[in-house]
Amino acid sequence: MAETISERKRSHLELCQAEEVEYTGKTTLFEEVDLIHDALPELAVDEVDIAIELLGKRLRAPLLITGMTGGTEDASAINRGLAQVAEEHGIAFGLGSQRAMQRTPDLAYTFEVRRHAPTALVLANLGLVQAAAQSTDALERLARAVGADAVCLHLNPAQELIQPGGDRDFRHGLETLVRLVRELPLPVVVKETGCGISRGVGERLVAAGVRRVDVSGAGGTSWIKVETLRAGAPERELGALFGDWGIPTAAALAGLRGLGLELIASGGIRSGLDVAKAIALGAHAAGVALPVFRAYRTGGVAAAGEFIERLIAGLKTAMVLTGSRDLDALRRAPAVLGSRLREWVIAGGGGA
Repeated sequence: MAETISERKRSHLELCQAEEVEYTGKTTLFEEVDLIHDALPELAVDEVDIAIELLGKRLRAPLLITGMTGGTEDASAINRGLAQVAEEHGIAFGLGSQRAMQRTPDLAYTFEVRRHAPTALVLANLGLVQAAAQSTDALERLARAVGADAVCLHLNPAQELIQPGGDRDFRHGLETLVRLVRELPLPVVVKETGCGISRGVGERLVAAGVRRVDVSGAGGTSWIKVETLRAGAPERELGALFGDWGIPTAAALAGLRGLGLELIASGGIRSGLDVAKAIALGAHAAGVALPVFRAYRTGGVAAAGEFIERLIAGLKTAMVLTGSRDLDALRRAPAVLGSRLREWVIAGGGGA
């Protein structure tokens, strides 16, 4: 009997909570980024301004809880709780893939978070392969049904190729993006799901009219590893081979500089210092998933909120220690890039 989407989503949550699903042979390369210490910052912590404008809404901090789940009762509770955290802290919240809702309208309630996050920036989410088969009107209705302010279109070919029964045809992606960027009345964000976006892909996205990208690089959760844990023997062998596949998050950010894209950095963001380094590399905001999910599982809304507060405290500390009064100043702050990161950027055609 074929596995249902709800069963798959439930399995994903259980594995992400309990198993080793992060990269082991590859890091984000944020350890290859050093910010220059300012011993005379002439700043008070209370003066530091970390507010941003993102996708038409003002956020109190440059943070996004990135899309994780939906389609099960457990996922519904997680979405409601984490959306509440986003609302309380003035940050953005992303829904997991709405493919389950699209296939089974009765599961729509698992994505309904507006009652818990009435003013937060909420992002809808659908895979590009699924979006290619949808009319623009149908995709707009999917986003409007959850009160979303913007739409994430996710790219996940590596995950799908390992996933039992996953997608195998990734054609017509660019033409779909051209259509949706042109026709959707909501902002579009193109995001990877943990394998990163290269400069070459960034250039193609720009040519397609895309202006906002979540790099979702390697070094955090590996969805290849998640799917490998669920797979049969043939897929397990492939999963073991490609478990550390992808472009490190720091390399993706550095490689996309200068293309005019508004960048979100996700993939292995674990601390406020990671957030600061991401912004220094050109990110507009940073996204987190696994650590805030695990915090929520451990201690509910309060624990998840405390994790967000630690990110904010770490970011503000880094800003004082680099003499950065606001996020624009942090983006101009000098940084030392290690040789491994520079090699990634040069190989990708982005310079260093």
